[in-house]
Amino acid sequence: MEAASDPSSWDSIPSIPPSAMRAVKDITFGSIAGMVSKVFEHPFDLTKVRLQSQVLDTTARFNGPIDCLVKTWKNEGVRGLYRGLPAPIVAAMLENASLFMSYSELQNVIRRINSQPLSHDLSLPQLALAGGGAGAITSFLLTPVELVKCKMQVQMIAPKPISVSIPESTAAATLDSNLRPISRPLPGPIAVLMSVIRTEGIRGLWLGQTGTLIRECGGGAAWFATKEFVGTTLIKRRGSELTRKDIVPWESALSGACAGGIFNFSMFPADSIKSTMQTEEDLRPRGSNAPKPTFLGTAKAMYRAQGVKGLYAGCGITVARSIPSSAIIFLIYDGLSSRFG
Repeated sequence: MEAASDPSSWDSIPSIPPSAMRAVKDITFGSIAGMVSKVFEHPFDLTKVRLQSQVLDTTARFNGPIDCLVKTWKNEGVRGLYRGLPAPIVAAMLENASLFMSYSELQNVIRRINSQPLSHDLSLPQLALAGGGAGAITSFLLTPVELVKCKMQVQMIAPKPISVSIPESTAAATLDSNLRPISRPLPGPIAVLMSVIRTEGIRGLWLGQTGTLIRECGGGAAWFATKEFVGTTLIKRRGSELTRKDIVPWESALSGACAGGIFNFSMFPADSIKSTMQTEEDLRPRGSNAPKPTFLGTAKAMYRAQGVKGLYAGCGITVARSIPSSAIIFLIYDGLSSRFG
């Protein structure tokens, strides 16, 4: 007992490198923040995907976000509003863990390139560069998860069952293209994932990667830069000697809210095109021999169908839900970082 209490005995215990500990904290804090925010925003994300996916339909199923929410609630209940939630939960944890870890590491890379100490505060353009790089890295993790999520979110409005072998006991009431209840099996996330791999191969999981890359790269730069700019401005109002580490909860929430709105509005067309590509086969099947949708081809088709308005279908509700969601993310992340270092 005495030996254990001797401070010198701790010297023999191997310590975790500070960079590794920072990465672990970024992953943990980011995962928690992403998970909490996704539970809050999922019904609105489902609405966004359904509105995006109907741009190329000859007859719209929904007249707008409120109509979509009301019809989903009326026909599918609470369970329908949270359809496909496991995949977004995983995506949110992956996204935020990867974003915050990559953002921190890329800041250190920029400091090393410029021969600056690791404690040096980067300029806003440098922070935007680190944010864009973090988004680009994260996009490759997100696309497969978002593919599964989008396919599950349109299951209830797809004109035919998704071809996945599942037991009859899992049959559930779904809706046809005219929103009339019909009965057919609904595959879960694992079944949808395996179906994509069987029909398209591993490469098929990255359908829509171009859209995700554009959204996350540009959005990551805008998200982090906006948060840092607004946060620093608020901090400096309390005292010019204060630094980013002195941010208080309401400043984290407000700067995060601004960042969320900017992220989603600036990169929304890329997300619309991605969602349309990922749900094309489910909502408008063209057969196995038809060419696969491309980013530019889908963008042109959406523009021809509804113009710029089609590229921003569901934007209003997306920006509205992203403001409190992003506030929650930074409130939790900054709070955990302040509490646990």
